[in-house]
Amino acid sequence: MKRTFLLSLLASIILMAACNKKDEGSTVLKINMTDAPVNAEEVNIDLQAVRVNFTADSSGWTDLDAIPGIYNLLGLQNGLDTLIAQGTVPAGMLKEIRLVLGSNNTIKVNGQVYPLIIPSGSESGLKIKVNKKLAAPMDSLLVDFDAALSVHQEGTGDYKLRPVLKLK
Repeated sequence: MKRTFLLSLLASIILMAACNKKDEGSTVLKINMTDAPVNAEEVNIDLQAVRVNFTADSSGWTDLDAIPGIYNLLGLQNGLDTLIAQGTVPAGMLKEIRLVLGSNNTIKVNGQVYPLIIPSGSESGLKIKVNKKLAAPMDSLLVDFDAALSVHQEGTGDYKLRPVLKLK
């Protein structure tokens, strides 16, 4: 009798331990964007896609449901942000985010609109290293786009965007 009781107790403990294993499943990931001030009237980026990677070797890219369009970064200051993408992704360690930009990027200074050149923005995208374990069932990231440190006027008069991006 004692032996049967001990075997039943042991089986119950093993069954409870097996049932308590966490299934990481999936999470809804939301990515928002905001900006810091710069000496310009507008800094417009042409967002085309937002991609995320969960693998260490950069082979596992997944497209989120992006909200493509022209975003004036200077309209996203003083606590304002906007949703740029979301999607259901595997719960786990997020390694990297890419913002893929189109060719309609501009800057407006003293009433004049100039093209804003973004080296490799439309090819490989603006890359942000993350290394964050996502919380289930939903997680959110805020991309802080520091336009003041990112926009540079070249000696030729051209404006280039060398993005300084932070995650919050």
